[in-house]
Amino acid sequence: MSTILSIQNLRKSYAGGFDALKGVNLDIEEGEIIALLGPNGAGKTTLISTVCGITMPTSGTVTVAGFDILSNYREARSLIGLVPQEIALEPFEKVINTVRFSRGLFGKQRKDSAVEDILKRLSLWDKRDNQIRELSGGMKRRVLIAKALAHEPRVLFLDEPTAGVDVELRKDMWEIVEQLRTDGVTTILTTHYIEEAEAIADRIGVISKGDILLVEDKNKLMARMGKKQLDVQLTSQINAVPDALAAYDLTLGDDGWTLIYSYDVNAERTGITMLLNDVQKAGLQLKDVVTRQSSLEDIFVSLVNQPEAAQ
Repeated sequence: MSTILSIQNLRKSYAGGFDALKGVNLDIEEGEIIALLGPNGAGKTTLISTVCGITMPTSGTVTVAGFDILSNYREARSLIGLVPQEIALEPFEKVINTVRFSRGLFGKQRKDSAVEDILKRLSLWDKRDNQIRELSGGMKRRVLIAKALAHEPRVLFLDEPTAGVDVELRKDMWEIVEQLRTDGVTTILTTHYIEEAEAIADRIGVISKGDILLVEDKNKLMARMGKKQLDVQLTSQINAVPDALAAYDLTLGDDGWTLIYSYDVNAERTGITMLLNDVQKAGLQLKDVVTRQSSLEDIFVSLVNQPEAAQ
C-alpha cells in the first residue's frame, strides 16, 4: 500500500504558549482504518482540524496524496471528507438537497446517481425528501457522513461519529466504515468507545497532551502489550494472601474467594505451574482456574497514565 496521508513534525501553538500539537508524525496508508484514541484535550480534534484546513498549523507539513495542505490547498482538501463532532445542519433543508449542495461546494458536477448511491448505502434514501429537523439524532449523523462522502473523497475523517448514538446504530456505522474500505476510502476515526477501535481498526494511535505516544497494528499491539490474568478460584474464603505466596505478587479478589495472577504472554516462562503447586502447598484447595486476556482498554489506560505522558 502507498501512503495517502503524511503528517511530519506538525505543531499547533496558541497565544499564551499552549501547545495543542507537539511535533506530530504520522503516515497513513491508502485503504486502512486507523483509530486515534486519547482523553479529552489530547489534541485529536485539533489534529483533524489542522489537516482539514480549519486550523492553521504553527509549523510542520501535511500532504494528502502528495498535495500540501497549504501550497496545494484546493487539491488536498478535495480529497478529504470530514464528519465533525457537532451536528450542524440546516434544519429546514431536505436531506437530498443537503447532500447535493455539499457535492457542489467542491466543484463536482451534479450526479444524481452518485447521491442516490450514497443515500441508499447509508439507509437514507427513504428519508431523502424529509427535512433535517424531522430526523432522529442517529439519522442526522448519517446525513453528516453522506455530506462528507458527496464529493467522493479518498480520505475520511470521523471525529467522534457515534457520540450519543445507541449501540445498534453504532454497529451499523462500523459496517458502513468497512464498506467504505472496499471502495478504497481511507478512514481516520477518533472515538471514546474503545470497543469501537477494537472492532474495526487496522492500527491504533494513542495521543495524549499533543503527543503521539504510539501507532501500531492493533493485533501486534495487543500481543506485545497485552497481559493475561489467571483467576485461581478457591474452595474456601481467605482474608489475605498467604505469606508463602508473596513472591507471586498476587491480588486477592474482593470476595476473598479468588487469587488473581497477572503474567506476560510473551515471557519464556509464565510461572503458572509453580504457582499452582505452591497454592496447594500453602494449604489452599483449588476449585477452578480461569484465564483472560487484557483488553485494548487496559492497554490504553496504561499508556496515557505513564509518567512521561502525564508531564
